[in-house]
Amino acid sequence: MTRRTVIEGCAIATVDPDGTEYRDGHLMIEADRIVAIGEGPAPKGPAAYRIDARGHLATPGLVNCHHHLYQWATRGLAQQATLFEWLVELYPVWALIDEETCWAASRAGLSALARSGCSASTDHHYVFPRDAGDLLEVEIGAAASVGLRFHPCRGSMDLGRAEGGLPPDEVVENRDAILAASEAAISRFHDPAPGAMVRIALAPCSPFSVTRALMTDAAELARRRGVRLHTHLAETLDEERFCQERFDMRPVDYLDELGWLGDDVWLAHCVHLSDAEIGRFGVTRTGVAHCPNSNARLGSGIAPVARLVGAGVHVGLGVDGAASNEDGGLASEMRAALQFARLAGGPQALTAREALVRATIDGARCLGRDDELGSLEAGKLADIALWRLDGLDGAGIEDPVAALVLGSTQAVEVLLVGGRPIVQGGELRTADETQVAAEIARTSRRLAAKAEART
Repeated sequence: MTRRTVIEGCAIATVDPDGTEYRDGHLMIEADRIVAIGEGPAPKGPAAYRIDARGHLATPGLVNCHHHLYQWATRGLAQQATLFEWLVELYPVWALIDEETCWAASRAGLSALARSGCSASTDHHYVFPRDAGDLLEVEIGAAASVGLRFHPCRGSMDLGRAEGGLPPDEVVENRDAILAASEAAISRFHDPAPGAMVRIALAPCSPFSVTRALMTDAAELARRRGVRLHTHLAETLDEERFCQERFDMRPVDYLDELGWLGDDVWLAHCVHLSDAEIGRFGVTRTGVAHCPNSNARLGSGIAPVARLVGAGVHVGLGVDGAASNEDGGLASEMRAALQFARLAGGPQALTAREALVRATIDGARCLGRDDELGSLEAGKLADIALWRLDGLDGAGIEDPVAALVLGSTQAVEVLLVGGRPIVQGGELRTADETQVAAEIARTSRRLAAKAEART
């Protein structure tokens, strides 16, 4: 018999095309899909598992568009550094990661994401030390163990310091090996079927760590195999200067010349953009992953989110790696996105509901999944977050969406992924949080000791 779940008594922000909301509504789920949504109690029907959601707000599960899970093992370092300074300090440590590091860091990062209401996440893994094992397979296994929908990117770096790049030569790979590993990752893990839990993207790391040839070849491979493309872009003025000196053009012009703008591409950060570049993103339907807390932590600047959205660009939210955003959760990015947009453009720049759009349906659009994820509508996957708003943190805030975005950032009360409970009662149900914490603490100490011994 098909499992039926009914959620009743909650406010609902559907984030559908009309922005439909219910003050006291219901959701009905069969198997992994939403079959009905509306005001008032659910219609009587076959026996079902019922969730009394009075005092809660239901939203789509949040979608994380940019992350580096392995970095959970190196939190708290290079605290006063710019991006380039931070990378130079951490590259030698990351050169020592292995399967144990990746497993513990991925489990910790994904568990934190789940507790912050995130039901679907990407990850941009671009460090593959020699003889470290199959790190992509490890993080895919970690995502399956936690139960999140996962879009890992097979990242890469082939421009080492000897050839004018930023990373040390010990952490870059051979271009032919990268392309072979990328094709193998697509063949092994990418699931194009409806309801997929795992999809692969290709993600050469950045203009200052990847050759022009790899950028071109990766785009050709991705389009031949029907997967999406991702990279970092226009994050800092240092990057802008690098591109001017090496390519005699700005970062966006460089990507445009390589054929890297399009509706199958989403780019991380995009802090330093001209009006013309924003317009070009809008015309090509190139997506952007906005990472406000990480950009603030590194002092990189404030992305022009309001202008991007005004140009028709889909702007999702990203946590970024926990080494540049020790929070590690996605819910706090909504408030940061709103506040930073208003710092740059005034109180009309971004509303609470627009921040929720960034964290849900626009994130799904960046990942090419807006037909199934990112809004609460009949026929879509039952990736649903329930936020408790009747406790001290939310009591008295009449607008439930404002309570979520502007109020105290809190752990999600219930998180369903495909109708399966991942978080219940504010507690992770698919992993032992104490064990996950102990594992990452032990692994971080081991990595730090290896790095110290090497110096």
